Amino acid sequence: MSVFDIIENSPVSKFHRKLLLACCGGPFLDGYILSLIGIALIGFANDIPASPVETGLIGAASLLGIFFGATVFGAVTDRIGRETMYALDLTVLIVACGLSAFVTDAWQLILLRFVIGLAVGADYPIATSLLTEFTPAKRRGFMIGLSGLAWSVGAMTAFVVGYLVVTFSGDHSLWRWMLFSGAVVGLIVVIMRRGIPESPRWLASKGRVQEAEEVIRKVYGTSVTITQHDIDQLNDGGRPRSWRADLKMISSGGYLKRTIMCGVLYFAQITPQYVLYTFGGMILVSAGIKGVNASTLGELLIAVLFAIGVIPALKLVETWGRRPMVLVPFALMAVPLFALGLWADAPPWFILGAFAFYAFVSGGPSILEWIYPNELFPTSVRATAVGVAVGFSRIGAATGTYLTPIGIESIGLQATLLIGAGVTLLAFFVCLAWAPETKGRSLQQSASLGLAT
Repeated sequence: MSVFDIIENSPVSKFHRKLLLACCGGPFLDGYILSLIGIALIGFANDIPASPVETGLIGAASLLGIFFGATVFGAVTDRIGRETMYALDLTVLIVACGLSAFVTDAWQLILLRFVIGLAVGADYPIATSLLTEFTPAKRRGFMIGLSGLAWSVGAMTAFVVGYLVVTFSGDHSLWRWMLFSGAVVGLIVVIMRRGIPESPRWLASKGRVQEAEEVIRKVYGTSVTITQHDIDQLNDGGRPRSWRADLKMISSGGYLKRTIMCGVLYFAQITPQYVLYTFGGMILVSAGIKGVNASTLGELLIAVLFAIGVIPALKLVETWGRRPMVLVPFALMAVPLFALGLWADAPPWFILGAFAFYAFVSGGPSILEWIYPNELFPTSVRATAVGVAVGFSRIGAATGTYLTPIGIESIGLQATLLIGAGVTLLAFFVCLAWAPETKGRSLQQSASLGLAT
């Protein structure tokens, strides 16, 4: 037994709902800001000439920023706390989004997109670790999985905003207002996060026992006494004493397999998704879908199906389990990518339908990329592990996003899609080998290396 069973077994309360809404604000912003650029780029290219390399860098810069933001600030979050970083990262994001409306050259937008990525990347380990450490075991998969839905809803909102702006103006000339809207949304999320306390698990893992007991009393209305045994359980038997020790813990033995599995899962899910969101409009236009808003409507349909596909996955991940909800979708996701790669003269309706099918069946990996990294590591290194998984995925996503316009021009759309299919199958086999089942288990149980695959 552990004193933290109070958290594991608690009913969902008003506090949990507020925390969930505040934590989902980060993924919503990510989906919104990173997707809206795909529409804004069309207007940007009309006003400010950019080479294919510069266009690729604009799409990839935020992903590269996420890599550094997640890996660096994930480790910082495990050192100085979740609450301390909770609003600071989004404040940086608000400033960068605001400045994006005033760029006059491609390099300026590339730099600001990198800064935005730093802030978004930092928020992943901060917000999801905090949510994970307050969430009851029976609802953890559902509640963390809502982060994936929030990302899709953010992307969908971006395409709705883009569609309305383009319809109102008759063209893409208001792209600066599109980019500035990210600052407005970010400010709303910062206000929502006011009053969220520090994680009692993190406080206890750092020896700040009295503060942890006080948070539990305020949130759950119960007085507790945290013992050394409770602290040892949080840290899997001991607390790493340095960043180097943290990294060694997640890069050796059984935790290394978990780190690789989470990174590959995240990499394979997010890379094709970001490519679709960033350059989907250009791909659909090149496939023959014409009209000022036709490509935006096509992207909106794909974004809606990404969101719809998450909804059944939120339930199935708690009933069917984590493991089948990552394996079956990955197998299905490879099918449309292979089909598009092999059918050189596919008509526009087939291309749009294949992208839509891919989006719908990706719901399981879309939420497990958030769930698995948070469940499979001890409290003392949870944010570090999440940051490494996110960072690993963004290496591929940034590379893929940067190379997509160049690849389409040099080797063609079909060959580019076949590469995406191969990445998806790689993730299937890695998860088949190393993805464990954590459904219904406490955080201490799911983070234990004794958990079977």
